[in-house]
Amino acid sequence: MARPIPRREALRLAASATAATVAAATLVPRHAAAADRDHAPAELQRRFIYEQAPFPECHASTIVETRQGLLASWFGGTAEGRDDVDIYTARFQDGTWSAPERVADGRQDDGSTRHPCWNPVLFQPRQGPLLLFYKVGPRPHNWWGMLKTSDDDGRTWSAARRLPDGIMGPVRAKPIELEDGTLLCGSSTEHAGWQVQMETTRNPLGDWSRSQPLNRPEEWGAIQPTVLPHGNGRIQILCRSRQRVILEAWSTDNGRSWSPLTATPLPNPSSGIDAVRLKDGRFALIYNHLPQGRDLLNLAISDDGLHWSAALVLEQEPGEFSYPAIIQTRDGHLHMTYTWKRRRVRHVVVDPSRLPSRPITKGRWPS
Repeated sequence: MARPIPRREALRLAASATAATVAAATLVPRHAAAADRDHAPAELQRRFIYEQAPFPECHASTIVETRQGLLASWFGGTAEGRDDVDIYTARFQDGTWSAPERVADGRQDDGSTRHPCWNPVLFQPRQGPLLLFYKVGPRPHNWWGMLKTSDDDGRTWSAARRLPDGIMGPVRAKPIELEDGTLLCGSSTEHAGWQVQMETTRNPLGDWSRSQPLNRPEEWGAIQPTVLPHGNGRIQILCRSRQRVILEAWSTDNGRSWSPLTATPLPNPSSGIDAVRLKDGRFALIYNHLPQGRDLLNLAISDDGLHWSAALVLEQEPGEFSYPAIIQTRDGHLHMTYTWKRRRVRHVVVDPSRLPSRPITKGRWPS
């Protein structure tokens, strides 16, 4: 009789098999990518948020629609993890992005210590001020959550507030607001391996609560959930992973409890993702459709969050295109921002009603 495989070894083999299948299936023909990018009728605009900036490197953009227009944010400095990395914003009005403006840094109260800033997240609740979440700390495994608020759509900001101990806030992707006003934030920690936790608050300046970790890092290494509401209390999260695939979990009770993390057919090169539910009920996901590397950036569409179709190849050339953000504005357009070769933030606008839809089967981007 064959010896039973221990659970941990079975999970490792399953993850390896999934990653191997994805790796064999995810090449995108360059002629198909060029056709998607250069001739897609859905793409309305493509621009850089800035051409010049007081920093050489940028990463981890976020975007929100305010009452007065779009606002974007990112971190910039000498290089990721350096003490001079701060949080910047820019406003989009009348077809133009304003110059980058520094709005937060990692200077400490002692006046001499300074830490890098990380991963801003902008969010506008239905009621109350605009929120800017970000992280401060020497490394991701020992950073902490910070929050600033704005009553004038990001023109001025409050003093920085540190979130309660153990609360990171939305760690990279935007939260969602439930019907009762609760913010449900996809969060994660890295001090004891990559672990996802979900955090909630009715008052971002007050009390918070957090779930137990949704995963054991020796089984799945997962961080940075993006949150998709499906209605009637059903919510899906999609996560970055160390296993070269996008992971998912589901809740049927508005995020109070969650299913175990499982692998989707979609690849992930250990890079950030973002998703949004559209007004027509579909879902849009922006991510790197690769098991490794970040030189390909894709947009996929789904009717149910389970079966994804290829919509656009946004970037495919040598360099890094990563850490995307996506929202749908009041006019129905999709706005996406992402890291462009670590030197700029690119902004792309798409009409979702004109997106092509070709099924992604067994992880293969169709040609």
